[in-house]
Amino acid sequence: MASIEDEALKVIQSRSEGVLQSELWKLLNIDSRKCSRVVRRLADAGLIDRVEYRDEGIKTYRLKARQQAADPSLLLAGDELIPCIGCELDCNVEQCPLLLDWMYELAIAEMSGE
Repeated sequence: MASIEDEALKVIQSRSEGVLQSELWKLLNIDSRKCSRVVRRLADAGLIDRVEYRDEGIKTYRLKARQQAADPSLLLAGDELIPCIGCELDCNVEQCPLLLDWMYELAIAEMSGE
């Protein structure tokens, strides 16, 4: 089972406009104090931004997921860059010979321990 932090992060990431902290604890079915501790851990880990928000005089926080940098190694098979990056072909990815060759190279690189 995923931890409550993982569940909270998934909810926050699923909404591009973010989620109000006052809604998050209800969505997660936890109390507001526990939600505050979860939010603090996510913010301290640099996974979310917490921005003060007021609605009709009531203060809460809008929680938005931070963009995480992509791991460039995920685009490589050995020394080969994924062919889809600059590809202009209109193809079916399940039958693309360029992509299949790249995936074979990736499997070979993993098997050889690179």
